[in-house]
Amino acid sequence: MNIEETLRDQYQGKDSGYFQAERYEMLRYVPPGSHTILDVGCGSGNFSRLLKKSRPAEVWGVELDKEAAAIAASKLDRVICGAFDSKLQLPDQSFDCVIFNDVLEHMVDPFSALVYAKTLFRDGGVLVASIPNVRYFVTMWDLLVHRDWKYADWGVLDRTHLRFFTCRSIISTFTDLGYQVKSIEGINPIENVHPELVSKFRFFNRLLFNGIEDMRYLQFAVVAYPQKS
Repeated sequence: MNIEETLRDQYQGKDSGYFQAERYEMLRYVPPGSHTILDVGCGSGNFSRLLKKSRPAEVWGVELDKEAAAIAASKLDRVICGAFDSKLQLPDQSFDCVIFNDVLEHMVDPFSALVYAKTLFRDGGVLVASIPNVRYFVTMWDLLVHRDWKYADWGVLDRTHLRFFTCRSIISTFTDLGYQVKSIEGINPIENVHPELVSKFRFFNRLLFNGIEDMRYLQFAVVAYPQKS
């Protein structure tokens, strides 16, 4: 069994809702001038459907899970079922925007995926990504206080996550691979997801002179451009 088949088997145990996230919070990061868009790991296509409603856009999707890809095909202009790599033979220099919404951490080699993505951009093309924050306060609280590192069906410690990132490592990864990070912003703060731990986070953040402010966020939203040679 190859790596792609192994990953596909892991996703078969996921609840169907796992593939249906709309991700409204990520819409504002996609430049309004993007009209040819590739949504990598598009799931059932709900985020791409929002994109198509918000602008005149041709949106393609890539999705590893066969059932989710079949649903997405009814919402997008084209959906390809498979792992995101050069074997897909996507058209070079054809997309204004390539999106990875909570996808890179699932990949065996996200670094090669980011390099491959650079071949797909038109001039001025932009990459948009949402990436979980392994330094999220809830994750660190469980590790340091409860001495637990428990994988789950979703979240930072989703059992299908193969890679883990912090704000700093996200920036260095993109920079090392030839991208210029235009912006990186925390999204889904702890008060919206785990309000029961907000007072503890605020106490320790004040104690450390705001030194753990990055731990407030479940994910980071990244906008990056491929650097010109």
